[in-house]
Amino acid sequence: MHAYLWTKSAHLLFVMAWVAAAFYLPRILINLVEAGDEPAVRARLWLMGRRLYRFGHVMFGLAVLPGLALWLHFGIVGGWLHAKLALVALLLAHFVVAGRWLKRSEAGRPLPSTRTLRIFNEVPVFGLLAVIWLVLAKPF
Repeated sequence: MHAYLWTKSAHLLFVMAWVAAAFYLPRILINLVEAGDEPAVRARLWLMGRRLYRFGHVMFGLAVLPGLALWLHFGIVGGWLHAKLALVALLLAHFVVAGRWLKRSEAGRPLPSTRTLRIFNEVPVFGLLAVIWLVLAKPF
């Protein structure tokens, strides 16, 4: 039981770090749009965005390792897990889209409107809420 709790704690720590990156990267995109033609501000935001995107990928990878241990070694299974993993895949896709928009912006291509980015910024909140509910309720 002791190893299970440490493994689950590590998984949660890395998931929280990844989710923080996934929540903040779209906010950086909003700030880029609102920065206009300020080269120093834009350069700082691109630097922050690149570092955050890299950090998020590392945290996601580190979250997967104890997650696999929970599944394979400790036998965590159920239909709810498939639904959770599908939502996590969607959240990861959302994070990757934000990273691609950041790279496009650095290449001089325009970003979506501030309104679109603000809506995009809120989407992962609902996905995370659904993941949390699935993990706690294990409805199927």
